Amino acid sequence: MAKGYELHQARMMALQGMGKDLARRAKSKCEISGAAGVSLKPYEVPPVRAEPEMDRTLLLCDQCCEMLEHPDQLGGRGWQCLAEAIWSEMPAVQVVAWRLLQVLATREDWAREVLDEVFLDPEVEAWARAEPL
Repeated sequence: MAKGYELHQARMMALQGMGKDLARRAKSKCEISGAAGVSLKPYEVPPVRAEPEMDRTLLLCDQCCEMLEHPDQLGGRGWQCLAEAIWSEMPAVQVVAWRLLQVLATREDWAREVLDEVFLDPEVEAWARAEPL
């Protein structure tokens, strides 16, 4: 058990070490919702690699983290930000937006319409499909 704890602590330290670079890249805003002036934390987009990678880690607000942990509670039009996030130049943002839109599309017409218009690079789509919410 101590070994697992040590590995977890080392991973958390590595993520914290990316903090300034993540904040700079994200302009201190949530990379999904665009929320500014809120608490932000690193989120590794699954499937995670052995070592944390900047390109696979996003800076997200508490609300977005909560929805990723509990996608069954994802609610309606309040997530229109995903329609913009899916067009991000960052593959990790596209993956998270696509996964959340997939959940919303089961009950929201607007989410289905967004997904119908989106074309992801084949590698990004494979990543998005690799681990559904």
